[in-house]
Amino acid sequence: MNYISSYCHISSASCSVNGKIINTFNTDSLDEIISELYTSLGIKYSKFHKMDELSKVGFIGTELIKNSFPEIESYGENDIALLFSNQRSSAKTDIKFLDSYKDGGIPSPSLFVYTLPNILIGEISIRNKWFGENMFTISKNFDTEYFTNYCNILLNKNAEAALCGWVNVDDNKIEAFFFFVTKKDLKQLNLPLESKILSGLYTAS
Repeated sequence: MNYISSYCHISSASCSVNGKIINTFNTDSLDEIISELYTSLGIKYSKFHKMDELSKVGFIGTELIKNSFPEIESYGENDIALLFSNQRSSAKTDIKFLDSYKDGGIPSPSLFVYTLPNILIGEISIRNKWFGENMFTISKNFDTEYFTNYCNILLNKNAEAALCGWVNVDDNKIEAFFFFVTKKDLKQLNLPLESKILSGLYTAS
């Protein structure tokens, strides 16, 4: 049996970790929400400011999981698998990149880097030096069966744990859900990895 050891929600209205709200937002500005969350982490990581919004939200969610589950630091660089998904790939950045061509403009290399959603995984891997198996898929909805089954496969093979995320960023809307899965019940939440439990945690946002 594998276990959910920590989880996190980020939306345009609030941010919560393990069911406890830690931030609420009084703005419709995506930039302000992301800036407020980053500032609340109390870290300095200059590369963060060059990321697109999708990668920034993935970065923040990962940091919040790490803060709530300090045992994550005990895993080796190849122990943690990364499994992410969303609904619209990198569409928000794709549109910005397309717009950079307009009126004879020069296409932006800094935007081009982020026209694939799995760059989010790359940014997390670089930051944390996690080099385990990884996958980014596109799905119409948050698929609890997919995450449950794939996590179990990964943890039954080479991975010792898995960081998973459903991350959508579109205009001024954020919809993100992260959870960390371990092979052992480490007495954090005592939640077995099951599709039904994942569905309840996700909809609780």
